[in-house]
Amino acid sequence: QVQLVESGGGSAQSGGSLRLSCAVTYYDRLVYCIAWFRQTPGKEREAVAMMYNSNDYKTYIDSVKGRFTISHDSAKNIVDLQMNSLKPDDAAVYYCAADADVHCSAPQPSRLFDYWGQGTQVTVFS
Repeated sequence: QVQLVESGGGSAQSGGSLRLSCAVTYYDRLVYCIAWFRQTPGKEREAVAMMYNSNDYKTYIDSVKGRFTISHDSAKNIVDLQMNSLKPDDAAVYYCAADADVHCSAPQPSRLFDYWGQGTQVTVFS
């Protein structure tokens, strides 16, 4: 079991950068797939980036490759999402999610994740 609390987000100009953080509290010693999702009104929540908390293997959706970076600070138990070269299409509510039974080898559907943060708004203006 884990608890997730996001911070960061806000507004940025197109082409700018934002950094999201997810503070993870672990209540067991399982290996978790930790992911950043995003959702806009009327659309399904989509995985943006994900990684295991135990190694450095990362996966991204095509639309953010080369612009977004997910990272895990194991000392602080924080998973960050650095977002560069932001586009208006990146605007969404971003969520941190985790699950010990999900494979992080490819973006996975949101229904597979049991643990979620509260979400944080990202706005990108032209």
